[in-house]
Amino acid sequence: MKFVDEAYIDISAGDGGAGCVSFRHEKYKEFGGPNGGDGGRGGHVFAVADSNLNTLVDYRFARRYDAKRGEHGMGSDMFGAAGDDITLKMPVGTIISDAETGEVLFELLQPGEVITIAKGGDGGFGNLRFKSAINRAPRQKTPGWPGEKRNLKLELKVLADVGLLGMPNAGKSTFISAVSNARPRIADYPFTTLHPNLGVVRVGPEQSFVVADLPGLIEGAAEGAGLGHQFLRHLQRTRLLLHVVDMAPFDEGVDTVAQAKAIVNELKKYDEELYKKPRWLVLNKLDMVPTDERAALIKDFVKRYKFKGPVFEISALTREGCEPLIKEIYKHIKAQQIAEMPHVEVDPRFAPGSAEPDANPAA
Repeated sequence: MKFVDEAYIDISAGDGGAGCVSFRHEKYKEFGGPNGGDGGRGGHVFAVADSNLNTLVDYRFARRYDAKRGEHGMGSDMFGAAGDDITLKMPVGTIISDAETGEVLFELLQPGEVITIAKGGDGGFGNLRFKSAINRAPRQKTPGWPGEKRNLKLELKVLADVGLLGMPNAGKSTFISAVSNARPRIADYPFTTLHPNLGVVRVGPEQSFVVADLPGLIEGAAEGAGLGHQFLRHLQRTRLLLHVVDMAPFDEGVDTVAQAKAIVNELKKYDEELYKKPRWLVLNKLDMVPTDERAALIKDFVKRYKFKGPVFEISALTREGCEPLIKEIYKHIKAQQIAEMPHVEVDPRFAPGSAEPDANPAA
């Protein structure tokens, strides 16, 4: 299935049905009174977050969605039926914004979350509603209210805890396939990854996190060069970035330090907040470096790159060093989750370990 992370749609909720003017006509009841019913409500348009979807491709080719209008009221005290609602299934992480103003209206962040993106119009009143002691034969009715109409932009930002950065062929796809259940395409040429791949990494029982592999970045990506710039938005919700560096490039004349700095510069150009996210350095493909040369190569790289954060040495192909890395990632993510939890003030009398409060303190 083609990966699509942006689409535009036009939606229209149903109009409400009109009220009815009618009077009861029965044998031996000359003045039966009003019996015109109300019109029915127009159909709503709902959006639901479906965890089984990971693309907006369905909305690239079908852009118009109209809910049914409510039925008109009828005589004999019959109210019109409500119009049928429609539900649009969207991937978790979809941002719904106004296509004209750019204002963000809704975000689908939890699987199964349901929101109303357009409300159907209320039905009009029939003359039954206007009956009173001084107006026994009302001929008033009201039309139904129009339903909401919107032009929307849908934008998908995948929900992942960890994002992988790096040049094409740095070994990102090999790493995600080694530590998770993802099975991206892997080959010995650049730009093998054409769209984001998500994988769940199992650290232990009920201990896991989600990692996202994006197409490789090259210099000039922020201005549109290469493929990776199209998917940098998917890193904006991650808690941690792993900068994967190929320590054994195929071309011996490649300066890996210059490439690593170029990636960070592109990140800064694209989004300052993304640049400020926690970022770890992962030196990959060390299985292709002679054992007696590894220490000197790593020391030289870190010194020239002037990186201040954590540095990990791995081989995604042989899984060497991967286990300690994913354990440290899980610890970091868990600490962030705890720090983001809202602080709740606890009465010291009821704090854990305190004695039972006196049932009658005034005694």
